[in-house]
This record gives sequence, C-alpha cells and structure tokens, in this order.
Amino acid sequence: MTTATTRSPVDHGPDWHACLAEAIRCPEELIRRLDLPDDLLPAARRAARDFPLMVTESFLSRIQPGDPQDPLLRQILPLDCELESHPEFVRDAVGDSVARREPGLIHKYSGRALLIATGTCAIHCRYCFRRHYDYHQDPRRLVEWQAAMHQLRADPTIEEVILSGGDPLMLTDRRLCELIALIEEIPHVRRLRIHTRLPIVLPQRVDDDLQSVLCATRLQIVLVVHANHERELSRECGEALVRLTRDHGLVFNQAVLLRDVNDTADAQVALCERLIALRVIPYYLHQLDRVAGVGHFEVGDDRARKIMAEMRCRLPGYAVPRLVREVAGAAHKVPLA
Repeated sequence: MTTATTRSPVDHGPDWHACLAEAIRCPEELIRRLDLPDDLLPAARRAARDFPLMVTESFLSRIQPGDPQDPLLRQILPLDCELESHPEFVRDAVGDSVARREPGLIHKYSGRALLIATGTCAIHCRYCFRRHYDYHQDPRRLVEWQAAMHQLRADPTIEEVILSGGDPLMLTDRRLCELIALIEEIPHVRRLRIHTRLPIVLPQRVDDDLQSVLCATRLQIVLVVHANHERELSRECGEALVRLTRDHGLVFNQAVLLRDVNDTADAQVALCERLIALRVIPYYLHQLDRVAGVGHFEVGDDRARKIMAEMRCRLPGYAVPRLVREVAGAAHKVPLA
C-alpha cells in the first residue's frame, strides 16, 4: 500500500491548531463570555453532558452578546429540550448504520460513496444528524482504511468519493494527504467531494498548506461548505471561501432549515445573496433530519415550501437552493419543492 508521505506538506506552526485549542467547551464560560442570563446555565450543563458544547472563538465573535435568541447562539447553546423524548425522532434518522459497508465506508447512492474521515468537529451544532453516531468503529490509522478501499476498488460504478465526518478538514494536512493518496489509487474514482464546516467556523484552516494538498491531487475537488445564516459569513470566512473558489472552482453551500434561526424568506435570501457574492453556489436547503434531541429546530414542510416560493420570486434561479429531505433507504435526496 503506497502513501503520499513523499509529497505530504510539513505542518507549519500552530495557526489553525492554536485557534482550535482556544475553542470554548464549558457552558459556564459561554454564558459568561456572551453576558447571557444565568438561568440558562443549568439546562446548558445538563444538555452538554449528553452532547458536549464546543464553539470556536471565531464563531463566538459573531454572536450578539446578551441576546439569548441570537440565531448563531441557538445553533450552539445546549438546551433542556434536547433531552426530551419524541418517538418520531430517533438516533439514526438517516440510516447510516444500515448503509455501512466497512469501517468508515457508507454507501447509499449510486455512483458515489462516503468515508467517515474523522469523528471530530470544530463546532458542535446542536442539530447535528450524527450527534449519536459511534465514531469509535471507524478507522483512525491509515492502515485501517484497507477494507474500505478494497470495497471501493471492487465497484467500478463509484466515480466520486465523499469525505465527511465529523469534519474531514479536522485531519492534519499530512493525514488528509495520505488519505487522498489512497483514493487516488482507485482508477475509476474521478472526483473527491469534501463536506466541511471549517471554512465557516474556523476560516484559519484554509491556509497555504491545505491549498497545496487540494491542488496536488489528480482528482477533481468539489467542496461543500455549511452556513445557515448570513451572519456566519464574516470577513475572514469570505476570504477563505474566495480562496477556495479561486483555486478549486466548484464550491457549494448546504444549509439546514432551523426554527428561529433561518426560517424566514428574509434570512434565506440574505444568506443566498451573500453566498453568491462570495462565488459559492447555494446547493441544498435541508429539512431537519429527525434525530433524537433536535425536535425544537423543526420547521413544517408547508412553511418550508412557502419560504422557497418567496425565495424564487426574489432571487435569480442560480441562487436558489433545492429544498430536500434525506430519507433513510431512499436512492437519493427527496425533493420537497
């Protein structure tokens, strides 16, 4: 088995690693730093025991202090309602366990397969559809990817490999480079799609070394980032996204429709307009995956369709994402409007 060691970049300095190390993981610190009411703290502690709090300083700086209803805060603040049980909200709403073919390999759709590159993220979104996923079963060392690579090699219909997680850009440049090299050895794989929130929540990750890794591969790179609200797209995020679009061309955004975060036409239009200004294509607007603990974010389908109808009236067609839902066992994302 060959690796990319000979062309791996050397990790320079602690830049994005240092920024990551500064991330807030303590509810008490979050409440204090944002000057939030103390009565939010008991619930935040309880919910964080079930799904830990984590937010980067970069993302924190975009949250309005003193406002418990801030749409960015709602995405990261643990709440008691996460602990409520609803029969229709389950631990694996998207059918990952059924679609798992080998450790780290999920194959749901024709022509493409997904690798769980890592279980770590730079921010813990409270609506996360993999908040209950058991990442311990997936590869942590390069040699542990052999079974997944064998499966990919054996299926010539797979032309695209998706790196997901967690967040695949949490890998060091060296580890990412080595994983890409394994995928490159499979001749029928032509594209590498990377799903990542790091250019949004930790824009320092888009540095020269990462760009070198992504430019060095024979594979066509497709990047899918994840921003839900226009205020997430700070100046630093914009600079990171422009670098990605300049060097790799295909950069898309997928958002999740979230109650009291972005469930208005005004919020969605502002997000799409900002994305287009940064040369990022609005790709999907996902209806919430019905994962246990996230029911308070759900927006009804009728309301979602009304929002989409107004967006079509106010935006050019290329700036309107597709409203979809992921249904476990379906052959593709299910369009809703």
